[in-house]
Amino acid sequence: MAQGTEASRTVILTVDDDPGVSRAVARDLRRRYGEGYRIVRAESAQSALEALRELKLRGDLVAVIVADYRMPQMNGIEFLEQALDVYPAARRVLLTAYADTNAAIDAINVVDLDHYLLKPWDPPEEKLYPVLDDLLDAWRAADHRPVPITKVVGHRWSARSSGVREFLARNQVPYRWYSCDEPEGRRLLAAAGQDEQRLPLVVTADGTALVEPEDPELADRVGLATTPTADFYDLVVIGGGPAGLGAAVYGASEGLRTVLVERTATGGQAGQSSRIENYLGFPDGVSGSQLTDRARRQATKFGAEILTARDVTGLEVNGAARTVRFSDGSAVAAHCVILATGVTYRQLAAPGVEDLTGCGVFYGSALTEAAACQGHDVYIVGGANSAGQAAMHLAKGAKSVTLLVRGASLSDSMSHYLIQQITDAPNISVRTGTVVEAAHGSGHLEQLTLRDVESGHTELVDAQWMFVFIGAAPLTDWLDGTVLRDDRGFIVAGPDLTADGRPPAGWELDRPPYHLETNVPGVFVAGDARAESAKRVASAVGEGAMAVMLVHRYLEQS
Repeated sequence: MAQGTEASRTVILTVDDDPGVSRAVARDLRRRYGEGYRIVRAESAQSALEALRELKLRGDLVAVIVADYRMPQMNGIEFLEQALDVYPAARRVLLTAYADTNAAIDAINVVDLDHYLLKPWDPPEEKLYPVLDDLLDAWRAADHRPVPITKVVGHRWSARSSGVREFLARNQVPYRWYSCDEPEGRRLLAAAGQDEQRLPLVVTADGTALVEPEDPELADRVGLATTPTADFYDLVVIGGGPAGLGAAVYGASEGLRTVLVERTATGGQAGQSSRIENYLGFPDGVSGSQLTDRARRQATKFGAEILTARDVTGLEVNGAARTVRFSDGSAVAAHCVILATGVTYRQLAAPGVEDLTGCGVFYGSALTEAAACQGHDVYIVGGANSAGQAAMHLAKGAKSVTLLVRGASLSDSMSHYLIQQITDAPNISVRTGTVVEAAHGSGHLEQLTLRDVESGHTELVDAQWMFVFIGAAPLTDWLDGTVLRDDRGFIVAGPDLTADGRPPAGWELDRPPYHLETNVPGVFVAGDARAESAKRVASAVGEGAMAVMLVHRYLEQS
């Protein structure tokens, strides 16, 4: 178990499975930093993760994490990767033997390692303290005010309760979940003067009680930015997935006054991925939440504004300005706009599915529900990479995971590396040529009717959990009449607009549209919303960066 006192002080956490080394590290840290910091010691990676989660729930700060590389069950790099999700701003140090220096160097890419120390570190005055002093100085230079915990009281099978948890988790808002039938949940309901009829109840860090809050109210109350600080910008980026975040990073870093508008949470579909293993520079993979958090922090570091829970409903051309209108009637304008709205999973059109959505049926990974799948049978509908990544993640705790694939093979839609992992996983099975005919349950999912597409044979199976990943639908209906789209709703841009050798209708410039430019000059598209895009994280980020380059070209010639 982790040891420590005086929880009000900022924490330096150390983990080493060798009790002697663990005590020695803690002793040296207390000698120099004990008066200003709380030293927490753990003797296993798992107990250290538990300690970090407890600290997070209490709103405590962690400045530095020191982890030994050679630990059983979970080595130091694997531990720091998970710790990164809990405390992304904490500085990370790896303790290694001389023989492990290559692993430590590799960890710089995997977990943004700040430093590695060779054992032994004697004398600490020369080899340990100068390193820690620099890391603590760098940590203190950033804003690390404590974040009190938001509390959510809800029901396991409440769709809106699930939606609130997912919204908070994807926006990196710390919260604690209480079931309405637990003593503490009942106490919170009573304190707010509520009962179980209206859920969820959200109690913000300042004690404000919100009953069944919608996303905009929730975002505003938990401290997420929802209102632009200006009326006019150089660049408005609509959509906070990889393409939008890439555009925000490059736009802001190159001096453009940039605001990114996101309707739910940054990251898009990629942000919900449990593991992305084919993204350049991350040989051991990176979770969608980690990648999203790093990109968001990078964008804000360069000065980009990020607005959350703002639904865009219109785009207007007003002279040289491009005006973006929100659902509440307000608007923001800019010289240029980048459409990075991404896609959403198509709805499964089978009887019973709509009524059970959020109550056992989920679209996308819904990672907040993963822990509840422990020991259960899980069904995943879809055969693309997102479905495969979810299958591998859920298989870690589920009794079984069954992939339901309409096609005859996974090879037509899934990357080879994922197919190999699924084949090797003992508790994952794949049923090709199979679709969901109906979903059944009273209040929550209980059974599925499956149909073989070739024979027509149906089968009734017990099921409490179904995650759906079937195809991509662009979020572009609000552009109807302004921006040209293909018959599936994807945005047409660049050379595709002049395929017949003529400019698009209404085009008044004496040049053809730039590569990612739409039929509206100064309005560009990047990522999955673009017709014939690659539907990969790396290509989306690249298009976001390219769109910013074209924005500069447009501004120079305007």
